[in-house]
Amino acid sequence: MLEIGVNHYLILSGLLFSIGLMGVLRRKNLLMLFFATEVMLNAVNIAFTAIGNYYGDLSGQMFAFFIIAVAASEVAVGLGLLIVLYKKYGSLDLDVISSMKG
Repeated sequence: MLEIGVNHYLILSGLLFSIGLMGVLRRKNLLMLFFATEVMLNAVNIAFTAIGNYYGDLSGQMFAFFIIAVAASEVAVGLGLLIVLYKKYGSLDLDVISSMKG
């Protein structure tokens, strides 16, 4: 029978982080950038929790809880900024927002 170990969790975490990183590098929509950032933060949470469980220490879970709290505040502030940007520019496309208008 296959037992799921810490290596499996770390591989899953690495794959999720890679998917999130590709999302950050390739997307032009700000909302999708926030989603990709959340995927990356959740990948780090999985890694911290798996390593903390492997060593029998609660530090990994405490770090993951702190990251979840920071991510929740980031979403609240970020969505507020996105609403303001959408009202101002009519789009969340980075090319439209980054154009300099004198």
